[in-house]
Order: sequence, then C-alpha cells, then structure tokens
Amino acid sequence: MSDLEPKPPAFADGPLRLSVVIPCFNEKATIRTVLETVRAAEPLEKEIIVVDDGSSDRTGKRSEAAGARVLSLPENRGYGAALKAGIGRAKYEIIVITDADGTYPEDRIAELIACVDDGADMAVGARTGKQVKIPLLRRPAKAALRWLASYLGGVRIPDLNSGLRAIRRDVVLKYKGILPEGFSFTTTITLACLTNHHRVDYVTI
Repeated sequence: MSDLEPKPPAFADGPLRLSVVIPCFNEKATIRTVLETVRAAEPLEKEIIVVDDGSSDRTGKRSEAAGARVLSLPENRGYGAALKAGIGRAKYEIIVITDADGTYPEDRIAELIACVDDGADMAVGARTGKQVKIPLLRRPAKAALRWLASYLGGVRIPDLNSGLRAIRRDVVLKYKGILPEGFSFTTTITLACLTNHHRVDYVTI
C-alpha cells in the first residue's frame, strides 16, 4: 500500500489499544501526576512505558510505584534516543508520546487517536492560540524554522516540534535510521512524514 492510498482504521480488528511512551530525565516531581492523567485518558486499554533516560533522582522508582512499565537506560542518551528505545519495546501498533513535565494536556489523547483511526499516519497536538506562551527572544527563530519546514514539506505546519502526538509504529520504524537522538526527533519525524506524503493531522491543544 502506498503512502498516498487511504490507510485502514487503526483499530479495525479489535478494541482500542495503544502504547504511551514517556521519556524522562529527572522528573520525579511531575511524573506521578502525568501518569495519573494518561491513565485516566480515553481510550482505556493502553500500556504506559516510562523511559528513564539515566535519571539521578527517583523518577524510575516513582514511575514503577505508579504502575508504569519502566525501561531504564544506563546513561542520559537524549530525548530521541529515549523515544526510540521505548517505541522499539512497545506492544501495540499505535504510539502516543508525551513529556513527563506536565506541560501537555494528556486528556486530549482521544482526539489524536481518533485522527489515526480515521487514517492519519500521525496526529500532532498543535500548540496554537493566544494561551501559548513563547519567550520573545525565541519567537523569530521558531517562526523562521516553522516557515522553512512548511516550505520543505509543502504544507502549512502549525506546530513543528510538539511533544504530544500519536503515530503509527510502522512509520517510526520506517524512518528510524534518520531520527536523531536529541530534541530534533519530533522535527525530523514531522518532515519525514510530510515529504514522503504521509497524512499528518493537527489537533489544536
């Protein structure tokens, strides 16, 4: 099946099941709250994988105590490396990623999943609107990068590097070789999807 053809429903063969992957580095203060929000979010059937990226605090222990499946990396390898490790160990074909610091509304996961179930290869929680606070010094650079990415991708990109998104696992594995180990993971997977004609949906969060 080519990327231009409609994708089948993500959950056509059974109930909603997904793997939520949360990369963590020294997030003991917020991880329990994030896990509680993720667990309460629809759909109900999910595994939660916390990738403890070499934390020196009790992030891993608190995650285990909160019922998450913890994958511990021996040293801090980076955001992208943690995501790739977690996605590689995921049981289900639909992946949701979010951050461990409590900055994303995980109660909106169901809306992202609905887009993937409708045929999207990736659904991105787009941080748009007046309530989004970006430091003044960073705005020109972020705007320029978003414009360049939109030009390369051939479509308008409302949020290039949001850390809350749902994606089909086979898409991540397809581009695993070019996905970086740092914070540019999300930028790269966005451009890889758009330039290869995958369907990418955006949900305003």
